[in-house]
Amino acid sequence: MNDMSSVQTTPRDWETDQEVRWCPGCGDYAILKAVQRTLPMLGADPKNTVFVSGIGCSSRFPYYVESYGFHTIHGRAPAFATGIKLANPELDVWIVTGDGDGMSIGGNHTMHVLRRNLDCQILLFNNEIYGLTKGQYSPTSRVGTASPTSPAGSVDRPASPCAFALGAGARFVARSYDVSKDLPEVLKAAHAHKGAAFLEIFQNCIVYNKDRFDDFTAKAVAAEMQLHCMDGKPLLFANGCKGLSLDVRTLSFQVVDVVGADWKAAGVAVHDVRNRALAHMLVEMPFGPFPMALGVIYDDPAPTFESGVRAERATMVAGKSADLGQLLARGQTWTVAAG
Repeated sequence: MNDMSSVQTTPRDWETDQEVRWCPGCGDYAILKAVQRTLPMLGADPKNTVFVSGIGCSSRFPYYVESYGFHTIHGRAPAFATGIKLANPELDVWIVTGDGDGMSIGGNHTMHVLRRNLDCQILLFNNEIYGLTKGQYSPTSRVGTASPTSPAGSVDRPASPCAFALGAGARFVARSYDVSKDLPEVLKAAHAHKGAAFLEIFQNCIVYNKDRFDDFTAKAVAAEMQLHCMDGKPLLFANGCKGLSLDVRTLSFQVVDVVGADWKAAGVAVHDVRNRALAHMLVEMPFGPFPMALGVIYDDPAPTFESGVRAERATMVAGKSADLGQLLARGQTWTVAAG
């Protein structure tokens, strides 16, 4: 999160002169527009904003946002972002990555930026496929996914980005999807968090994994299959007719019916964004028997990496002067006499 004074901008101020080039119908267009609509709401300043990406379809993002940007190397965007933030903590740093870029070759870098708690926003576009390299299955592809590298169907069990983030020590974890009307609100919550904010965005790959998320995003099933998590609010879905009850004996959720809007009588649990155990349960619910948990799932700030590094440096240099000659003359030195 950037602490600089806010400025007034419009979504158009965040558009570049570059032609936006993704496949027609790609979910990345919707995410780009959501980000460009959200930045003015944040009072963000283009001169103090940096978008950093790795490699993949999502990683074209910096070309299309009128701010500073770095299009870096495969999976290493978090390392570049760390250097940027340490050099100038006042910058508002956004990392844009994908399920292949951030969860495969860059999995270790994603883990470290989360556990260190660098103050940045991490947007992981999850389309459950390698789109840029022509449709191979990715770490998040579902079992049975047919692709050029799994023609008979993938037998890999998919990784859950949000579960990974929590396991790596993330202090903010959220979920949304490309065309969700709630995406700007989730982006605002991620930006307000002081520390590494991890946001998984389900994104439709129109060519290689078309309509993969229709089982919870399609209008016909959205109410039944989406659980919108809000702090202090009951975990309700299906237009309030169903909810999640916590079975304390098995430490697991149960779907319960809610009669007459009396969710308390049905035993529906209340969401608490500071409850890490609850967050783990929400992101690991098996989809199908349970809805897809969306919104801010976990938000519990902790000291940031760059603040710790800079505080340590301040302590180390306190009372010392920057004198290169004196430094070179320390220790075992000698003078060679002329002649």
